[in-house]
Amino acid sequence: QVQLVESGGGLVQAGGSLRLSCAASGSIFGIIGIRAMGWYRQAPGKQRELVASINGGGSTNYADSVKGRFTISRDNAKNTVYLYLQMNSLKPEDSAVYFCHAFSQAVYWGQGTQVTVSS
Repeated sequence: QVQLVESGGGLVQAGGSLRLSCAASGSIFGIIGIRAMGWYRQAPGKQRELVASINGGGSTNYADSVKGRFTISRDNAKNTVYLYLQMNSLKPEDSAVYFCHAFSQAVYWGQGTQVTVSS
């Protein structure tokens, strides 16, 4: 079992930056078994989409719309895995609820954090 808790969302002007954080905790088997983590986002009336992902080897993948602006990273602590998303040069179209995702023995989702970019 893995619990994901996001933080760091908020309101920012276009061109600004935000850093999202996600803390993954839970059973030791669940944490050790995390094979990949990522950030998804969902805007009103739109489907949830992948923003960025990182696997256990550190390989990253980004949506074309955020390449060069967003950076995903991951830190492993004793019983917790931290996932980050550094978002620079934000645009109004980046506004959405951002969800942390982890793939271990099962798929886990955080509760989401709102990012609003004003023009």
